[in-house]
Amino acid sequence: MTNPLHVIIVGAGLGGLAAAIGITKAGHQVTILEQAAQLGEVGAGIQIPPSSSRVLDQWGLLNKIRTIATLPLDFHLRSKNGEILSTQNIQPFIEEKYGYPYFQVHRAGYHRILTEEAIRLGVTIRLKCVVQDINFTKPSVRVKGDPDYELTSDLIIGADGLRSLCREKFLARPDPPRITRDLAYRSLVKVSDMMSPVLRDLMVKPCTNYWMGANMHAMCYFIERDQICNIVLIIPDDLPPGVNVESASVEEMQAKFDSWDPQLVELLRCVGSTTKWRLQDSVKMERWVHEANKFVLLGDACHATLPYLAQGAAQAVEDGAVLGALFSKVAPSDGRLYMADILRTYEQLRRDRTAKVVQKSADFRVIFHMEDGPLQQERDRALLNDIPSEGFPFLFADPSLQEFLFGYDFAKEVDIAWGSYQRSPVSCSL
Repeated sequence: MTNPLHVIIVGAGLGGLAAAIGITKAGHQVTILEQAAQLGEVGAGIQIPPSSSRVLDQWGLLNKIRTIATLPLDFHLRSKNGEILSTQNIQPFIEEKYGYPYFQVHRAGYHRILTEEAIRLGVTIRLKCVVQDINFTKPSVRVKGDPDYELTSDLIIGADGLRSLCREKFLARPDPPRITRDLAYRSLVKVSDMMSPVLRDLMVKPCTNYWMGANMHAMCYFIERDQICNIVLIIPDDLPPGVNVESASVEEMQAKFDSWDPQLVELLRCVGSTTKWRLQDSVKMERWVHEANKFVLLGDACHATLPYLAQGAAQAVEDGAVLGALFSKVAPSDGRLYMADILRTYEQLRRDRTAKVVQKSADFRVIFHMEDGPLQQERDRALLNDIPSEGFPFLFADPSLQEFLFGYDFAKEVDIAWGSYQRSPVSCSL
């Protein structure tokens, strides 16, 4: 008898599903508790860099992703008037260099593929489960009901996102997300509605375009096999206190960019509806693992990042893949003996990497949003004239950061860390 672990994951987002897939593949039983009444991700476009494609390939899901994805050819960084200041080739350069493609997809499609795989593997997903409290030593969760009820397990993973109850219970204090003073307009436009001759240059090939201006920027890229254009506009936050998402005026959005590149202005004329999203991140946590070694945090619950590097989902999926790979290093029957070592190794592997991503994302915001003046002029000069090297202003073209982001091999990192870890089995009594 293998006597596998029973693992409860709080949250059925991309990170929670990735952890469920990885840990189930390692031979354990997983139950996901999701507070929503039905599954499905809220949002629009999302990016899958080579580090995530590597995970999906190992799980046999890469071809499924290809059926819903766009492969961007280039990333163009532009001034607000449309001048291209720097270009990073993505396809074929990135795939040839790092061995895996860079995809752009609709978040809902990505979520659906991971959900289907988790269910196929035998993961139990329980909806309308609102976790009220956590016993970290048992461990167990108290779920809202009539009356409330308790679910016990061998391990609890808090993957409940930016406004994580698990994080607050772990810290034993309120820990709201950090306000960043920015918001994002998010919009989707059908390519069939973008037939204006002014947009021909944007339509010739599927590229990602960024436009930079003072305290704001815009971007667009294609998803759904080039059938949908995903548009994101970042501006100073003007949402009322306590409001994080709301429907917004298209006319108001268009007016904020009406003096920018005529291509962008024309693109925004195609928008039929839009939504404002307050941008928030989190302060670096020094510990993700409870001292009882039966609880750990994952994804936005412990390292929420801003969207400027398009790495939030990628880091959550990497978290789940690393946890699964670590559990696969021991027989399912030994999971309790080695759980403390596995969780500590996971924390060591992931904490500093995710903290660097959070910081670099914040750095890119500064680069994007420079006000007109000497610093902005030096930025543009470097983008136009310098050969990309470490510290290059277009961070996607910085070879050092590019290697860090795209060259990450989760399985190799786990092999190295587990091989060098000084293990001392500790019995975790039930």
